[in-house]
Amino acid sequence: MTTFRKKYGWILRTALGSALFSLGFSLFLLPNEMSSGGISGLALVLTELLGFGSVGIITILMNLPLFLLGGVKIGKRFFAGSLLGMLVSSTLIDVFVLIPMPPVDPLLAALYGGTACGLGIGLVFTAGASTGGSDILVRLLKMRWRNVPIGQINFFFDASVAVLTGLVYRDVTRALYTGIAVFLCGQIIDAVVYRFDYSRVVLIISRVPERIADAIGSQLDRGATYLYGQGCYSGQERKVVLTAVKKQQINELKELVMALDADAFVIVQEAHQVLGDGFARYSKNDL
Repeated sequence: MTTFRKKYGWILRTALGSALFSLGFSLFLLPNEMSSGGISGLALVLTELLGFGSVGIITILMNLPLFLLGGVKIGKRFFAGSLLGMLVSSTLIDVFVLIPMPPVDPLLAALYGGTACGLGIGLVFTAGASTGGSDILVRLLKMRWRNVPIGQINFFFDASVAVLTGLVYRDVTRALYTGIAVFLCGQIIDAVVYRFDYSRVVLIISRVPERIADAIGSQLDRGATYLYGQGCYSGQERKVVLTAVKKQQINELKELVMALDADAFVIVQEAHQVLGDGFARYSKNDL
């Protein structure tokens, strides 16, 4: 089951993320003539300018040259995943728009639409794919500027679309609402890609460091390292236990430490990324 999930789980995440993006776009943004930016946002603008066509079909047509570029630069897996993401999202945008939706306050539409689109795109990114369009350009730029969060790069493109939306519809209010959706979408993308996988780094100062280190290995299946320090007041040399654990293991770790030494001094810190045995492995394609 684990092997199957590792091998094919990205397909499910790509499809689910694409569907979530389409749902947020069709139910909240499109009826209020807003966009989440990117190619789908440009497609919305083009349908208004041309007076015919659908957002889904125009999105597919605009995606074709970008897919050729992404397939060459990023690889076959990304190409296949992005093709799936584009087809699912473009198709479901036109399907979900048929769902009857009562009028929604524009601010609420921007908030809920931006959140749903951000969750969907973020989920697709974590699967190593995209929904096509500007997402491909964002991934390519991320390879160039490694230190810039992918949500911020995405926001740069989408903010331009928000301005264009306001100009085409000649409605500053609409552009401002679109800006809210775009900003929220970028923040949610970063939250999904970077924050949901946070681990914890823990420093433990105790009278029984060996017992604590052994328990971490046997009960939590995590490694530990001794750092050598000295108390400022007592002058006594001490072993400080350093360990990294998954977020869901932190309560178990604290209970373990307190059971062995109720007076232990424990420092818990968030770790944006932990690489190594039992955690993620480094890849040049990481977001």
